[in-house]
Amino acid sequence: MAQYQHLPIYKATYELLQQVTRVVKHFPRDFKHTLGAKLRDEVADLVVFIYKANSFIKDRAKYVSLIVERMQVVELLTRLSKDMQLMSVKAFSEIVMLTDSVVRQAQGWLKTVKPLSAE
Repeated sequence: MAQYQHLPIYKATYELLQQVTRVVKHFPRDFKHTLGAKLRDEVADLVVFIYKANSFIKDRAKYVSLIVERMQVVELLTRLSKDMQLMSVKAFSEIVMLTDSVVRQAQGWLKTVKPLSAE
């Protein structure tokens, strides 16, 4: 089993967390501790789910499913932040590229896990 720090999905998610943290730092005060904190916390939870999915093989399908599900929340909060002009189009596009990468990797991981959980 690979250490979670070496997994491409972990690296992409950690990069996403760094990007979100940088962006949220510039949110207006009204949104920094509500919408910004929620966005940052959701992405931080994803990093934990990747660790758990890699560590707890019996529950891997559950954690990978949670990653896919929670990424939809991250995408929603990111879109709302952009629509409310809390982040630049450039920051939005960088976050979208990272979220897309994480979702694709999680879906691929889920496909490999599902047959194992059916046994």
